[in-house]
Amino acid sequence: MEIKYFIGPMSKNVVDSIIEFQRLFSKKVAIIPSRRQVDYSGGYANHWTTKELSEYSNELTIMRDHSGPGQGSEDDDGYLSLKYDCKYFDYIHIDPWKKYPSFDKGSKWTLEMIEFCLSQNSEIKFEVGTEESIRRFEAKDLEELLHFLKLNLTKKAFLQIKYLVIQSGTSLSSNQNTGNFDLKRLSNMINVAKKNSLKTKEHNGDYIPEELIKLKMSKGLDSINIAPEFGLIETQTYLKQIKNKKSLFDRYWELCYNSKKWVKWVGKDFDPKQQKENLIKICGHYVLSDNQFINDIKSQFEDIDKLIKKNIMNKLISLHKIL
Repeated sequence: MEIKYFIGPMSKNVVDSIIEFQRLFSKKVAIIPSRRQVDYSGGYANHWTTKELSEYSNELTIMRDHSGPGQGSEDDDGYLSLKYDCKYFDYIHIDPWKKYPSFDKGSKWTLEMIEFCLSQNSEIKFEVGTEESIRRFEAKDLEELLHFLKLNLTKKAFLQIKYLVIQSGTSLSSNQNTGNFDLKRLSNMINVAKKNSLKTKEHNGDYIPEELIKLKMSKGLDSINIAPEFGLIETQTYLKQIKNKKSLFDRYWELCYNSKKWVKWVGKDFDPKQQKENLIKICGHYVLSDNQFINDIKSQFEDIDKLIKKNIMNKLISLHKIL
């Protein structure tokens, strides 16, 4: 069964909703934990470790999103994280490009990370390439990367690469998709993937019209990643509940503000004290598992998880309807 959507496990409610959706509709949906969300030593998503998420979500396909150097909560080479990924996940997105954007270094790291992973688990499968906000690729760059990997990996190892990250104009900032869709670029990159018998996947499918997703898939895009948008669904559910409860709103803002998680997503002109609701929308999902949030805010709403899961389920249904 083809997987069209790879969803970020922003919270336990998101994961629970995906599990329920799969059971109800017999459609596969994968999850794509980043290292900050879930890693071998924990993360902000329900404080799950790699092993714990794997055990909890054992009926889901799990792909590590953005493995590699500089992608975790601390600056490291990513190899300890990879050891656990190889043991517990189905796919690994090999992504050294944030720390090594030069083509030669990034390609070399991609090769070495794949070889390391296969030494840990000969059956592990891969996605290669990266999203536009990390390093822009053109179709010829992807061809060159795949040619380099084909030359330096065994045939069996190269065949473990299943997905290619393609770019057609997506980028995230402050709950908006700031990319400009380029149909020609999409077609050129899809052709590169097809020539190499790879499935195409685009990142940052958040906050774009569902009709645009439908168009991309009608042109040959196999799948798309969506992550922060699912965190926002949960955040907005809380915001609706506390709209007229100033003390709870201010407390939610305070927890978000103190987390500093919003900083990487906003421009220099962003004023966190004047744009309180925007700040909560940008990083509200980062604090959902914090004890202070659970005690001070979540505890005030008895059936909030049920409502959140209903809203997430509606989004999953809507996404699959357009196909």
